[in-house]
Amino acid sequence: MQTIFESSNKIGDIVKRLPKASDLFKQNRIDFCCGGNRPLSEALQEKNIDEGAFLNQLNQLYEEMKNLNSSDRDWEQAPYGELIDHVVSTHHAFLHQELPELSGYVTKILRVHGPNHSELAQLHKLFHELKMDMEQHMIKEEEVIFPLIKEYEKDHSEDKLNTIVTANRELDEEHKASGNLLEQIRQVTNDFTLPEEACATYTLTFKRLEALESDMFQHIHLENNILFPRLENELTILVD
Repeated sequence: MQTIFESSNKIGDIVKRLPKASDLFKQNRIDFCCGGNRPLSEALQEKNIDEGAFLNQLNQLYEEMKNLNSSDRDWEQAPYGELIDHVVSTHHAFLHQELPELSGYVTKILRVHGPNHSELAQLHKLFHELKMDMEQHMIKEEEVIFPLIKEYEKDHSEDKLNTIVTANRELDEEHKASGNLLEQIRQVTNDFTLPEEACATYTLTFKRLEALESDMFQHIHLENNILFPRLENELTILVD
C-alpha cells in the first residue's frame, strides 16, 4: 500500500485531498474544522490513538477512493454477473454510505449559511430529490432487475431478456433524470465555487458533492454504455 499521508500532515490538508477522511476523523472525535491547521500527530497523541494504525486506515481509504473509478477490467467482455457485482459493491455501496452522510452536511450549511446564500435552499432541495430518486432506483436494480439479469445469464430465456430490456429502458430514463439533477446542482453551486467566507464544512460539502458527481458518472456509464447495450444487442440478435 502506498503511503500518501503522514502524521506530520495538517488535518485540514488531509481532508482537502481526501474528503472522505472527515468520516474517519469524526469517528475518532478529531476536530478537522477549527483544529484543521494542526498536524495529525498532535491530535492523535491528544486522543491517545495509535498513530501507525490510524495512518494505515487513512492510506487504505485513499487507495479505495483512488481505485473507485479505475479498473483494468474489460467490462465489455466480463460476464453480466461480474459486472453487476462490481456496480453494486463499488458504486451502489458508495451511494448507500455517502448519500445519508452528505444529507447532513447539505442541511448543516443551509442552516448556518442559508440566510446569506439563498442558493443553498435550492441545493438542499435538488440534493434530496437526487437522494430519494437514487435510493429508489438502486432498490429496483438490486431487488428486481439485476437478479433477473443473472437468471437470464444462466438460462438465456428470451422472455426474461424482453422483460430486462424493457426495464432497462426505464432505468435509462431514471439515469437521465438523475443526470439532470446533477447538472442543476453544478449550476446552482456555480461549478462548486466556494464563497470567500466558506468554512471547513462548507468546503467539505462541495468537495464531496463533486466526488459524488464523479462517481455517479462512472456508475451510470457502466450501465448505460456497457450493460444495457449488451443486453439490447442480444435481443436484437435473437429477434433477427
